[in-house]
Amino acid sequence: MADEIRLDKYLWAVRIFKTRSDAADAVRNNKVLVNGAAAKPSREVRIGDRIAVKRMPAVYSYQVVGLVSSRQPAKNVPAYCLDVTPQSELDKLHAPRETLFVVRDRGAGRPTKKERREMDGLLDELLDNE
Repeated sequence: MADEIRLDKYLWAVRIFKTRSDAADAVRNNKVLVNGAAAKPSREVRIGDRIAVKRMPAVYSYQVVGLVSSRQPAKNVPAYCLDVTPQSELDKLHAPRETLFVVRDRGAGRPTKKERREMDGLLDELLDNE
């Protein structure tokens, strides 16, 4: 087995991305860092490298523990890739999303003109207080 493998091929093989082209696009758009530095899809990955993948809202971290060039079943992935994402990043996935959404009863339809004016007034008050 080789001592190195292309970054895009590795990310696809260990199921971090669904397709190899998705992996290559993410690398080109600086959404993937290898050992803290930006990389190209053709960059060679070695055992021990740390890969950071930015997927909003969290940044996932992986440790390369084995090299593989063919796509693996999900149960085999831990033999090649170790998820070392800090808990603080995983907590971002469950953080409450701050939105200004007014709850309406199901089936109530669109708001009337009067209700719309009330919602806009409430929204203006919230924005003025910030």
